Amino acid sequence: MSGLNEYKCPSCGGALHFDSASQKMKCAYCGTEIEVSALEALDAQLSEDRPDEMNWQENGGSDWNEGTEPDLQVYLCESCGGEIMADENTVATSCPFCGNPVVLTSHVSGTLKPDYVIPFKLDKEAAKAAYRNHLKGKMMLPRVFAEENHIDEIKGIYVPFWIYDADVDAAFRYNATRTTVWNTPQYTYTRTSHYSVFRKADVGFSHVPVDGSSKMPDDLMEAIEPFDFHEAVDFQTAFLSGYLADKYDVDCETNNARANERIRRSTEELMNGTVIGYQTVVPAAGSVQLRNGSSKYALYPVWLLNTTWKGKRYTFAMNGQTGKMVGDLPADTGKLVTWQAGLTAAFTAVTALIIYLFFL
Repeated sequence: MSGLNEYKCPSCGGALHFDSASQKMKCAYCGTEIEVSALEALDAQLSEDRPDEMNWQENGGSDWNEGTEPDLQVYLCESCGGEIMADENTVATSCPFCGNPVVLTSHVSGTLKPDYVIPFKLDKEAAKAAYRNHLKGKMMLPRVFAEENHIDEIKGIYVPFWIYDADVDAAFRYNATRTTVWNTPQYTYTRTSHYSVFRKADVGFSHVPVDGSSKMPDDLMEAIEPFDFHEAVDFQTAFLSGYLADKYDVDCETNNARANERIRRSTEELMNGTVIGYQTVVPAAGSVQLRNGSSKYALYPVWLLNTTWKGKRYTFAMNGQTGKMVGDLPADTGKLVTWQAGLTAAFTAVTALIIYLFFL
């Protein structure tokens, strides 16, 4: 067992010492007393605390087989550096990221072939309809933007994703309190009970996606999730016919950190949700041990829509499997000022009414 002077008071954070009179651990600052047996259980748990261990053992993707490579061409955007794959029938195109023309450079040799692909389920007309629906009901949207705006460009593109599977051994510890208040004719009493709460669980993660394109905003890709991996199939170049495919430029090893972040955040949220029935809960420590970590390389379908308004370029993305549409919209500054003024006036009126009623 660790030295008793290492323990901190759960009430004020002061050092605890053994009080021979009460046979308990006592805080010299606030007087809180704790049973030694409770600290023994805590000490046993503390000895199990470990740092995170989140290592991945293998990467996805495979080499192109002879005979499949010539079906795809690589187009280079000289403006933003994007490399776009397309079938050999595509003779000219423009960059879906910045809109500039791209030029043919080479075949796809030197890169990995995807393991899986989720084929497009929704066509260009569905993307246009989703965009128009995305504009509806936006109170702060400039009326002219909605009425006169047109889509500059719309392209279906397969976005590269690294897909992670793993099992996780999770152990988390929390400091929690319950407070009881009661009254007597003379006084009001408050009693705060402190608890150390422990949670352990085995959690399985399947197909955690992390996009492998530095040109594609991560928040945009996470916003159009989820993709249903049950509809993924083994990759064939035929699925790219009529579409573009972004060539990954962030490898699996580099993306491991983002995969770890997503897995740990999800694990924390899951564990935190099990600690209920307390007035306060403060995380004290947590450990995530990753097992059987593996990754695969896949292409996911995305419709990209670009439009320009007042010299600014706006990009919208739609999940080509589910139809979920996201994208930032401009705000009408006039409407915003009017709305803020109305809100201030309403708050002033309510305040004046409260003051009036108070003095009645």
